[in-house]
Amino acid sequence: MTAKTFDAIIIGAGQAGTPLAGRLNAAGMNVALIERKLVGGTCVNTGCIPTKTMVASAYAAHLARRAADYGVTLSGPVGVDYKAIKARKDKVSGASRTGLETWIAGMDKCTLYRGHARFESANTVRVGNDLLTAEKIFLNTGGRASVPDLPGIHDIDYLTNSSMMDLEILPRHLVVVGGSYISLEFAQMFRRFGSEVTVIEKSPRLAGREDEDVSAAILSILENEGIAVHVGADDIGFAKQGNDIAVTFSSGKPPAVGSHVLLALGRTPNTDDLGLDKAGVAVDLRGFVTVDDQLRTSVPGIWAMGDCNGKGAFTHTSYNDYEIVAANLLDNDPRKVSDRVEAYALYIDPPLGRCGMTEAAVKKSGRKALVGQRPMTRVGRAVEKGETQGFMKILVDADTREILGFSVLGPGGDEAVHCVLDLMYAKAPADTLARAMHIHPTVSELLPTIAQELKPLV
Repeated sequence: MTAKTFDAIIIGAGQAGTPLAGRLNAAGMNVALIERKLVGGTCVNTGCIPTKTMVASAYAAHLARRAADYGVTLSGPVGVDYKAIKARKDKVSGASRTGLETWIAGMDKCTLYRGHARFESANTVRVGNDLLTAEKIFLNTGGRASVPDLPGIHDIDYLTNSSMMDLEILPRHLVVVGGSYISLEFAQMFRRFGSEVTVIEKSPRLAGREDEDVSAAILSILENEGIAVHVGADDIGFAKQGNDIAVTFSSGKPPAVGSHVLLALGRTPNTDDLGLDKAGVAVDLRGFVTVDDQLRTSVPGIWAMGDCNGKGAFTHTSYNDYEIVAANLLDNDPRKVSDRVEAYALYIDPPLGRCGMTEAAVKKSGRKALVGQRPMTRVGRAVEKGETQGFMKILVDADTREILGFSVLGPGGDEAVHCVLDLMYAKAPADTLARAMHIHPTVSELLPTIAQELKPLV
């Protein structure tokens, strides 16, 4: 079979692969874009866009139930139409995917192949009956939910973040196994829809990569909404119990018996069925493609972007991967992964915005540091909105005044975090923030005040 020759092959039409196809095409390259599932990847189809659309519905239901707190009366009890919620989610997600597909179709030198790509050599890829070759190949294959071999797991029907999106009925009792970002968003969301919800986490606390005060505040938020949380689960197992599922989690404690079980126990890169060995592409022990600071793999002419390279597990890190690759290839701009500041959000309500180092990381580094904090109960905007759970905390190097990190758990936290993140990219000291004039009334207006009230971190 004669191979079809392209200037570039991109495997995966996710949040790095699709924009890269556009840049390469605009530069005059003939591009093959391969996608075996749905254009847009996790973000558009089973991740950010559909879940945050459902989070918005959950927030509306929660706010409606609190109407009396704001002096608003409703004519009857608040109800939830889960089919309508799902239909809205599908519409928003579908429109985003259709927009991408239309954009790709409009490129004059981009061919979209639908199928499973596998390497046959370092520059040759097979997709079904098609054999493609290129001197430049880019991996953007993403990841999937991990399913550990826990006792009884194969005897039950379980849900993952992907299959949750297809659920047609509201669970009577959702048992969420896992206590990190995906699990907590689903837990609060479905509790607000009306499900009974139990969260089971093997670690001593929720959101274990966060500081202990952040984890404690998250726990309080969830428990205040009637979510049962069990941490330190040392023996998780599953068994059918009639039409329900019993989840055992600690000896001596009764199992959590639910109608549905959601597994949210981390992510696995989609690299195990690409034939990477035939191309000579190295992966680490967890299956992530090994890359350098400019996202080049162990094989010249092959790059890896997005969730499959282990350098980030977010849409924004995937998109930044595309920007780094494009800058180096097309703009003579030597951008690097190590240039970026870690930043992400947890979309419970109120949301958590995080950038830079945690307090634990700062202490571990041994550097002298300062800290400034403010509870949301002392933030006028939060009080006015009646949303006073959470706090803000900024960390600063005591000697250089460099901003080291920031956490904001509170209303608008996912937006307010950028005030500090942008200063960190500008390498501006905390004094710049302290001298800024912010708009009143906002959550962000207290950031200069916090920067003026720094105390030694102990």
